[in-house]
Amino acid sequence: MNSGNPIKISEASYQQILTESSELGLEEAYIPEKHQWQISSNTDWLVRVNLPWDSVPDERGRLRKKDDHHLALVMIRAGIATTGYFHNGVMLDHKVFRAYMVRQKQGKSQIKYLKTKGKSRAGSRVRLGETEEFFRNINDRLLSYDKEYPIDTWGISCAKTLFPYFFSSEPAPPFSKSQANLFSIPFHVQHPGLETLELMHKKLNQFHGLISESGAAVLNFKVKPMEPNPSDNELDEDW
Repeated sequence: MNSGNPIKISEASYQQILTESSELGLEEAYIPEKHQWQISSNTDWLVRVNLPWDSVPDERGRLRKKDDHHLALVMIRAGIATTGYFHNGVMLDHKVFRAYMVRQKQGKSQIKYLKTKGKSRAGSRVRLGETEEFFRNINDRLLSYDKEYPIDTWGISCAKTLFPYFFSSEPAPPFSKSQANLFSIPFHVQHPGLETLELMHKKLNQFHGLISESGAAVLNFKVKPMEPNPSDNELDEDW
């Protein structure tokens, strides 16, 4: 682990972190809004571990698998998005959405174009119409998940410029920005297709850790990252 991007670690390394922390009498806490286990000393954080989304920690950081885990993911970029529903680790539904939102010559999304130019010609109106339908279709799918399944965890990755449009869309998504079971997907999503959806689901059910410079100085354990997988090449972003 290092103080930059989180890296995948094994469950054995996570257990080693807990053991070392307990022996040193360090402060430990669960950060619910990030589903993260944090070890600190006074006001300085030493280690942060993103926990698998299919598990919940007890007061000592030991994990228990969820008995009946219903997860829905949504990933949105300009002109393309995907949604997926997973039950106990199995994908039971997915959908990829596309829209004509990018001006061909400038390579700029219609939303960004109007923010800089402020005008709407015929082509712009077409793109804006497709943008509205794009978000409506995404939210219709998410609403169907909410209606049909007892979703216990929602995960989102959305480009910052699109975030206000997603939440102000009609219909609105089945969750609010501050909802307790809504989590930001802590990995970069460049092209949200089916392959990326499957990859993100895999990564969300693994351990990923960060150690600060202070943590490296205080703790004695040697945490080795797991061997990199060539398919794990979509890393961190936005929301």
